[in-house]
Amino acid sequence: MLSFSEIIQALTPSRPVMINKSITEAVIDSRAATPNCLFVAIKGENVDGHDYLSAAFQNGAAAALIEHPVEAANQPFLAIDLRHAAATPIDFALIEATTMPVCFLVDNSVTALQQIAHFYRQKFSPRVIGVTGSVGKTTTKELIAQVLQQKYRTQKSEGNFNNEIGLPLSLLKLQPNTEELVLEMGFYVPGEIKLLCDIAQPHIGVFTLIGTVHAERAGSLEIIAQGKGELAEELPAAPQGVAILNLDDPFISKMGARTRARVFTYGTTPQADLWAEDIQGFGLDGVQCTLRYAGESHTVQVPLPGKHSVQTILRATAVALVEGLTWPQIIAGLQQKHEAIRLSPKKLANGTLIIDDSYNANPDSTVAALDLLSELPGRRIAILGDMLELGQYETEGHQKVGVKAAKVATLLLTMGKRAHLIAQAARDAGMAAENVFETENIDTLLAHTRSLIKGNEVILIKGSAGMGMKRVVTALEKEQ
Repeated sequence: MLSFSEIIQALTPSRPVMINKSITEAVIDSRAATPNCLFVAIKGENVDGHDYLSAAFQNGAAAALIEHPVEAANQPFLAIDLRHAAATPIDFALIEATTMPVCFLVDNSVTALQQIAHFYRQKFSPRVIGVTGSVGKTTTKELIAQVLQQKYRTQKSEGNFNNEIGLPLSLLKLQPNTEELVLEMGFYVPGEIKLLCDIAQPHIGVFTLIGTVHAERAGSLEIIAQGKGELAEELPAAPQGVAILNLDDPFISKMGARTRARVFTYGTTPQADLWAEDIQGFGLDGVQCTLRYAGESHTVQVPLPGKHSVQTILRATAVALVEGLTWPQIIAGLQQKHEAIRLSPKKLANGTLIIDDSYNANPDSTVAALDLLSELPGRRIAILGDMLELGQYETEGHQKVGVKAAKVATLLLTMGKRAHLIAQAARDAGMAAENVFETENIDTLLAHTRSLIKGNEVILIKGSAGMGMKRVVTALEKEQ
């Protein structure tokens, strides 16, 4: 809950009188507007939120942030210009008296949203955990929150709201009694994570791993590591601040030198503060491992698919230990059924198992998905599409996946221009040519896939979101 007075205070030098009107949350999609929310009109590449102002008000929005004057058809509103508030007095009495929605005119809607979120964050004192890395952020955030809930009132960001817009939207849902808040922090360009830290003020930074995701924009792994490391630099000094670092990752393991915070390491080596051994994968039934910390050992089986999930388990456990949970609380949190993961198994009527991991792809996550495929019984078919935005790592990344596919899959189907690299690398690694099929047309891919299905297959479907691999999943489901 944020009053109109506080919105004005966050955006101007004014110290306004109290206005008995408030917002409950902020949205950027008019279809998601709810009574008494704040609609943030953002001009994007293809859509301008200002065009949907009327729709937002009709759905109940009490206020909006706009960057330029707007005419909202059939929906009168009060416009308040905050761009020159220092020189032009604001009529607070008019804002209080009006029965119409209020539009706050600002220089930049996104910047204004960030300022409001920062102001709101200052009102409360939860422990804030920021999660960053090239892969595994969402699942790590979900499991951390699930474990922390065993002791604390915990909130988390929704979905993958992890950028300069999504993170402020998540912050504005913060409840006054929340004790722990878990947020994803994404990276595209240097300075972005520092900005997110300025808004959210995290106490704990959790680092997954450094990979080639968005390398096309960032440029190199070194630049990606530099950008992700901004979280380490922005953490408060020990004992309040804690940097939870992956000792298995050569880039992240060096970030201890960049922080004033306490350093807590995790990994699969005894050199880490918290480490895992005796790792066993049970396919879709989860993973088992022994966790070792401070002379203690605890064996857990967690319902997260694939051996790679042990890293997620380590991160959640590390946060829990830092935040004072007992081992019984940690184990109870880890062993709860965990639904919020993108990888989704679907059993067709004929018995074929579809592993739907079509949300997105990069070399590290695709290799992890292939590892899971290797743990499942049946005739293994890997259907893999292009991995986008890899920049200088495009050839190397696709070849890495091809080599892995050759070791795991019975049949390999690729879709896209870049995916030819996967197919060729698989053949070079020893996969028989007759077991590899290549196309750049999704309808051709579908037709060939249909011809292969007999009912005893387990099929992994993965590719970058822009490749539309979800169409394959949807089509196969409809036909059964």
